[in-house]
Amino acid sequence: MTLDLLDLSLQRSCLRSRCEFTIQAVNNQGRIIPLTDAESRFAIKTASMSVRDIPDPQRPGEQLGSLVFSESFLESSINVEQEDGGVSTDGCCTILTRGVPAYACWLMDSDVKQSEQARLLATKEDSTCLGSVLTAADAAYLSCSSHLTTHEEGKIVFFSEGLLFVHSQYGSITVSRRHIRSIGLYNPDSSSLASLFVEHQSSLLPHLPFPLHASDQCLVFALQPGSRSHRVFFSKVLSVWKKAESGLNLQMLDQEQLSCTRKNLHSMLQKLHDSQEPPVAKRRGSLRTSCCQLPEQDMFLQHFSLSSMSQEPILQDHLGALFPSAELRGSADGGRDKVSVLILRVRSLLSDGAHSVCVCVCVCVYVNINIIAGLPGSHNEKLCEFLIRSREKSERLAVYAPHPGSSDGFSPSHLQQFLSDFLESRRAAGGRSRLLVLPPGYTDALDVVQAVLSHPDPAARACFAIGAVTACVEPLASFMEHRFAFPKLLEQCSHGVASAVVFTGPPAQRQQALAQHVQQLLRSANPTAAFIQAERGAVIRAEDVALILSDGSFAQPQMLRARYLLYPGWCRARFPTTPGCLGLVQLRLTFSRPLQRPQFVAECQALSSSLSPSPFRGNVYNLWGKARFSDSEQLMEVSYNTIRGSLDLVPEQGPEASSSSCFLVFDGVGLTEDGLKDWLRLCAKQTKKPKKTKNSLSPQEVKHIHAKRRLDPLPAGFLYDGQQYVDVWGRRRSLHPNMEDFIGEYVAEANREVELFNRQLELQEQPDLFD
Repeated sequence: MTLDLLDLSLQRSCLRSRCEFTIQAVNNQGRIIPLTDAESRFAIKTASMSVRDIPDPQRPGEQLGSLVFSESFLESSINVEQEDGGVSTDGCCTILTRGVPAYACWLMDSDVKQSEQARLLATKEDSTCLGSVLTAADAAYLSCSSHLTTHEEGKIVFFSEGLLFVHSQYGSITVSRRHIRSIGLYNPDSSSLASLFVEHQSSLLPHLPFPLHASDQCLVFALQPGSRSHRVFFSKVLSVWKKAESGLNLQMLDQEQLSCTRKNLHSMLQKLHDSQEPPVAKRRGSLRTSCCQLPEQDMFLQHFSLSSMSQEPILQDHLGALFPSAELRGSADGGRDKVSVLILRVRSLLSDGAHSVCVCVCVCVYVNINIIAGLPGSHNEKLCEFLIRSREKSERLAVYAPHPGSSDGFSPSHLQQFLSDFLESRRAAGGRSRLLVLPPGYTDALDVVQAVLSHPDPAARACFAIGAVTACVEPLASFMEHRFAFPKLLEQCSHGVASAVVFTGPPAQRQQALAQHVQQLLRSANPTAAFIQAERGAVIRAEDVALILSDGSFAQPQMLRARYLLYPGWCRARFPTTPGCLGLVQLRLTFSRPLQRPQFVAECQALSSSLSPSPFRGNVYNLWGKARFSDSEQLMEVSYNTIRGSLDLVPEQGPEASSSSCFLVFDGVGLTEDGLKDWLRLCAKQTKKPKKTKNSLSPQEVKHIHAKRRLDPLPAGFLYDGQQYVDVWGRRRSLHPNMEDFIGEYVAEANREVELFNRQLELQEQPDLFD
């Protein structure tokens, strides 16, 4: 096109034959590497174009010389998965040499004289071709949408009928009202730049430097906040330009009235101003200066951060949240905030001669899933019970939890089958449902997320949406030894997955050093999670309940971006989670006979005192289940945490309490079934009773003996006044004078019963606890 304008179209073929274009990648050592190497993906690349031996069109046979142009750039590419399953590539690049001018221009002698004459207009007191002078020269920025322009700083003078901009390289630029079509003023607030968008006639182009020739014929003058030009413009110039007789057609603009190009121009000028703000030490080494010279750098850094992690595809529906720009949002509108499945069921078929009418009912099924994770002993099941009670009047909550007696870990297939059955049970009613998912203790929360998202039935998968992931933490039961955390503690509270962390310990422990250390650790792992205090799962504030049962926390843009950065492939369940560094196992023991409560309590306390340091083999950290004790027929729910040393015995409620079998589940390191059976036998074995002595009697027993024998006959010389015993000398005592004999008789009778019990215990053969 340019050759045609210069009447040089005949030189096109000649120039093409002498043109060479290359792209090279350079590693950190400055060596050229092939573009096919995997290393070149993140290397700086250089695109060069050269035209050798350019012929002189005016002097045949002679040459003007050679021309070389080069740009350095970085590129980024991500794979995008479409709705139909196809994968496309989205690319982005930033030109690192954009800040280096691609041209050099200067004023000729005649231009210098004209520029000096124009500059004198600002000193005249009389009216000029630009009208009367309103302000003195002060700093301002100048730019336009041309790709050749750079953001320039100069001095601006306002007149009643135009303006004058003085630049060291461009000289003086005058813009009078006869060249102006309209002026738009955009001033977001007092601390931001005020941008003047001056749309001019094409007649002004011959008088403008070529870098300011833009297709939209618009110049942007930006006034720095707090500057004299900014203050005087709003105090003097604005009122004059708003008058109809000025002929400048000034309009006040808001952000919605700006085109995307003008928004970007204002943003770049604002970044240029921010990069030059004092103090210099504060902005040194920051990205502010480069951002104003590379306008696409912000978008590129967002794009590059994702592409540098993995080549796993990103869902097309997520582009709008990952790259919040107008262009990408428009292309991602096809995504759905909530996905519903329309299930058509034939209700009736009415026949009327040759006509039949099929009546179908459209049932919309929505299932919102809230995941509540937690290590054993973190009271996540109590939090679930609290949520069910608090929402029983407004919403019915369903729960997925592994069987309390199960020792198996998390099973994705089991959860997926449950979701299918749950969806089938809700199809009749339709509408919205909420499901609370309580995974087993040492489960990575991301495994649960990936199990939901990878449901084998696409129709069922589209019905479920993860609302929020909450992690329950008991600070005193979070470390195996010193500051060595239990496996999966940080994974359950990880950034991008968990939106809330519920601390279920008592309020008194919040100021303890260990509890504060846990909070600092989790804050480092998840800077954006909300911390909630709820003793044993009892949430106090309604806002916290709403956060735990949120419908959209999991899908927030910052959460979505964190997941793509930390767990590539998570959206298609292709991120491999790792097991814990310790071989924590869970074993379940079923038994039929009742346990001895005193022995059971003593053996549980012995577990806490017998915890061994690394490698922790043989340590039991939690046990839970159901058991009966010899002193009661009622089934008890048993829970013991050895780190915290807390034992909970709660009577089982419900009609199944009488018929349920007894079982206990143990979790620990290096546990064996035979070893746990031997431990549990100690809790059921009846031992011989020791004989009593006068010194072994408790004060309660002595009090019981005296109450029983206090009215027995008194020896000579004593009387009883109803409260105390008095001898002939008037001395008083509280106990019966024959109390020593009464105690001796009691001890003898009790020892006869002990001997009888011990003989019977020796004769009878006790059945094994596990028979």
